[in-house]
Amino acid sequence: MTENRLSLQVKALRKQYGLTQEELSYKSGVGLRFIRDLEQGKNSLRMDKVNTVLAMFGKELGMVDQKRGGEQT
Repeated sequence: MTENRLSLQVKALRKQYGLTQEELSYKSGVGLRFIRDLEQGKNSLRMDKVNTVLAMFGKELGMVDQKRGGEQT
């Protein structure tokens, strides 16, 4: 597992709100293992659970254009 933009942003938001991983797990209703996997950049996570965590910060998953050849499509 390697950190990615999503994992880095979730970790930053959690710290900005002064929450531990355990507190975020409890408040969002997902398991501590899921929070750890999310913050470590696990490649296969349930989108509904990711959105449950992101909702704590007023966020949700969305589609973005991929960068190809250094430019946006």
